[in-house]
Amino acid sequence: GHGKCDCGKCKCDEGWYGEACQYPTTCNLTRKKSNEMCKNSQDIICSGAGTCQCGRCKCANPEGNGLVYGKFCECDDRECIDDETDEICTGHGKCYCGNCYCEAGWHGDKCEFQCDITPWEIKKRCTSPDGKICSNRGTCVCGECTCHDVDPTGDWGDIHGDTCECDERNCKAVYDRYSDDFCSGHGQCNCGRCDCKEGWTGKKCEHPRSCPLSVEESAKKCRGNSNLPCSGRGRCECGQCTCFPPGDNRVHGKNCECDDRQCENVDGDICGGHGICSCGRCICQDGWFGKMCQHSRKCNMTEEESRSLCESADGILCSGKGSCHCGKCICSLQEWYISGDFCECDDRDCDKHDGLICTGNGVCSCGNCECWEGWNGNACEIWLGREYP
Repeated sequence: GHGKCDCGKCKCDEGWYGEACQYPTTCNLTRKKSNEMCKNSQDIICSGAGTCQCGRCKCANPEGNGLVYGKFCECDDRECIDDETDEICTGHGKCYCGNCYCEAGWHGDKCEFQCDITPWEIKKRCTSPDGKICSNRGTCVCGECTCHDVDPTGDWGDIHGDTCECDERNCKAVYDRYSDDFCSGHGQCNCGRCDCKEGWTGKKCEHPRSCPLSVEESAKKCRGNSNLPCSGRGRCECGQCTCFPPGDNRVHGKNCECDDRQCENVDGDICGGHGICSCGRCICQDGWFGKMCQHSRKCNMTEEESRSLCESADGILCSGKGSCHCGKCICSLQEWYISGDFCECDDRDCDKHDGLICTGNGVCSCGNCECWEGWNGNACEIWLGREYP
């Protein structure tokens, strides 16, 4: 929005420069504020691979090859160059943010090793009974699956089998993560399927046969308006929910539908200190708005100053997925999954377990789960705290 495109190159308006006219020649930010905006998650300015220009990173590419890039210059595709051939991924793969993704029949950090069997045979050996490569739970290298195991304990981890077809996590309900019990403690897990003890039934042996309700009736009563029994936050037994974590009154409701942890940010602040939490939603004080009451309605910036802080590196205002208020992007409320300082993140990319993003045990931050205390795993599915009865 600060220039014109001429034959594939930007001709910038007065007061702007850069390959996408993204940098103002006059900066209204202090050096401290500018540097804060350029810090990556490790608090390193532009990942040590560029310079900070008015709150935006300018990556160092002295050879003009564009191999260093990203919002914080965090991607360095020079890592993909093979020392012997000087080719990216040895010419047998593609590089994405410093990592090689190899063509069929090649493997290694830089796709430097060739498999001794044909690509067809590789695919055949790695294809699981459901027709997926390594059951979508592992990586196929030369006909052998390496499973993406989240909890490697005992003789094998939660995910195992020649084609990663066995997923023991299927034997665990959400509430079971507070103990080591599979199949609700009432059965044996065999390749991701529960074989129940006498007196118990259900997919995860959660239902006592003595209950006058059927498994379906019990689950329906526990679901309420949710898609999952007890909203995926508690144990359903004979139509009644017990919310978890035990003793944590932030999760409550007949069907555990209220999760007041959703009102907290990663620092534990409730509604940013500018509102109250009601059943997992923030009710903001006058003068504040936003999902976490993080935006003040007052603003001492001009419209132009505000817009300049909301433009991403490509020059688009809030990535075209939100509106700009006082130098900050407010992402579209209709598209709940859009987040990030410039609305550049898609939280649908966050890992799920039992159908819940971050298993309900953390918040999704720019496509990655940030787990609450006591939880770990890509989807915050592993409980690291003490066991519960």
